Amino acid sequence: MEPLRILLLTPPMTQVNTPYPATAYLTGCLRRHLGPARATVAQHDAGLSLFLRLFSGEGLQRVLAALPRRSDSAAVAHLRHHGARIVALVDPVVALLQGRDPSLALRIVGRELLPEGGRFAALQGDDDDDPLAWAFGQLGVLDRAKHLASLFIDDIADAIRDGIDADFELSRYGERLAASAPSFAPIRAALDRPPTLVDTMVDEIADALAREHQPQLVGLTVPFPGNLLGALRLARRLRAAAPSPVVALGGGYVNTELRELAEPALFDLVDYVTLDDGERPLLALIEHLRDPSAPLLRTMVREAGRVVVRTDPSLHDLPMPETGTPCYDGLALDRYVSLVEMLNPMHRLWSDGRWNKLTVAHGCYWKKCSFCDVTLDYIARYEPAAASLLHQRVVELVEQTGSRGFHFVDEAAPPAGLRALAERLVEHGPVITWWGNIRFEKAFTPELVGLLARSGCVAVSGGLEVASDALLARMNKGVTVAQVARVTHAFTEAGIMVHAYLMYGFPGETVQDTVDALERVRQLFAAGCVQSAFWHRFAATAHSPIGRAPQQFGIRLREGPPSRFARNELAFEDPVGTDHDALAPGLRAAIYNYMHGLGLDEDVRSWFRADGRRGVKVPRTQVPADFVARALVGEPTARGGRHVSDRG
Repeated sequence: MEPLRILLLTPPMTQVNTPYPATAYLTGCLRRHLGPARATVAQHDAGLSLFLRLFSGEGLQRVLAALPRRSDSAAVAHLRHHGARIVALVDPVVALLQGRDPSLALRIVGRELLPEGGRFAALQGDDDDDPLAWAFGQLGVLDRAKHLASLFIDDIADAIRDGIDADFELSRYGERLAASAPSFAPIRAALDRPPTLVDTMVDEIADALAREHQPQLVGLTVPFPGNLLGALRLARRLRAAAPSPVVALGGGYVNTELRELAEPALFDLVDYVTLDDGERPLLALIEHLRDPSAPLLRTMVREAGRVVVRTDPSLHDLPMPETGTPCYDGLALDRYVSLVEMLNPMHRLWSDGRWNKLTVAHGCYWKKCSFCDVTLDYIARYEPAAASLLHQRVVELVEQTGSRGFHFVDEAAPPAGLRALAERLVEHGPVITWWGNIRFEKAFTPELVGLLARSGCVAVSGGLEVASDALLARMNKGVTVAQVARVTHAFTEAGIMVHAYLMYGFPGETVQDTVDALERVRQLFAAGCVQSAFWHRFAATAHSPIGRAPQQFGIRLREGPPSRFARNELAFEDPVGTDHDALAPGLRAAIYNYMHGLGLDEDVRSWFRADGRRGVKVPRTQVPADFVARALVGEPTARGGRHVSDRG
């Protein structure tokens, strides 16, 4: 019997600096379990392919031809006016951002070579106030050039979005259509519209993949809402090819938003939809394709016009030792594009450079946070990997990719697992650079943090969320702000950068809570505890404790249209009534400045007054000015001399 031809695809758009890890994880697993006699497994990043088609001399010629003659968009006008220069420059600029040819850097930093559009506005001003000068100094020529080149790319992307396809962005495509969409109809309408140039290029990519691989089974990962439109366009085009492949859909978006799928029309475009970890469902599907009597695992199909889930209780997920080492074979690792859109060195890790992805443990060892999807498998099923297995995979990936950079993509990497791995790396090598997500818990002592630094850790991220002990307790986060201050300070003292995830709009949060949270965050930045942060708007999700029992958190879910397609984010009413939308611009402005070392001595109220679009009156903070300073030396941080609890 001929081996089954399998093609695993990442659809447009995710990051363009590094592969999304799903296909690499699945490729390594399928090759391990099937072998070349039973299947050939190829993988491709269609998002990167789309970027490289658009952002090339030939692609921009097509973009210019497709732009409307009349447009109110400044980005479109800029691209039209400088079209010939931009076409001539785009290939060498992309080559610089790929690390293939840095020779253009000296010309770019002179600020005469690249046409500068709207994305460069923040750099305008006197030379003495040039933000690039203080950010990079006189020696960071390449970094400075990469930042300017990234803004050049952003200007072009803005013109494509404004003039050709409103669904296109550099890291997402059609996100507004797919996020918590109760109906499939708008997505189907977008697929059936007259094709934009972006649509046409996605079709061209699908045609090329069909010719090269002639797949019999196509697996499409949809990690985010901004991947669904591209995935379905690829699926439709590939199914129209000869021979027509079977198409399976999976990934994070499917696992969270399509669990209650009742829309059979999706199966006009795909044949199967798998839930949760894809390794075992795909292996079961492959056996099912060979023998229709073989059972499926957590797989949706259309039968008699209805969506049904087929799963066999005798089938179980693979333990971590059996999933195999991720395999990047087939991905164009030298073609990924590093973007430096933010000057903050911690923030750059997400978009600058390529990282091998590994998981220290499946799921979350804490899995108690009230806002998190703790009922779903990717959080609920906790399984740590043995240090020997992790170390072996690190060695294999260094040999396989030639890269010594690693991103541990855990929900929260367990301290014990990180310690065991770090000890092996320090003792046996190889020399690597790594970063990952953690909980800011007491287990990260200065001694452990020092070990992690010696093993190659350069950065960590973690959830500070609302920066309020009262609200953190309601979240069941298991940390306090004082504890976070001490843990993050230990990382900073060891030379490890820290990024804090922040949240506003949690049920019951008042304006006073928000102002006080910003003050604590200001003190953490001023004390050097954190170097980077980002405010996220709270969302009640269907699979979180808040979504399951909203009354326990004092909110009421709003009645919405019945969902036959996606369901995840839930609209709700909070009787506290805080206007979080009015506070959001001030929060974002403060963090942007704090990340660049600016405004740390300002009264936090000034950030809200500065918002001319939607000003809001805020109260004086009630946080002591020495709150973080006291926390760092172990003194009482609450008013009245009471210590803040360090439970958890």
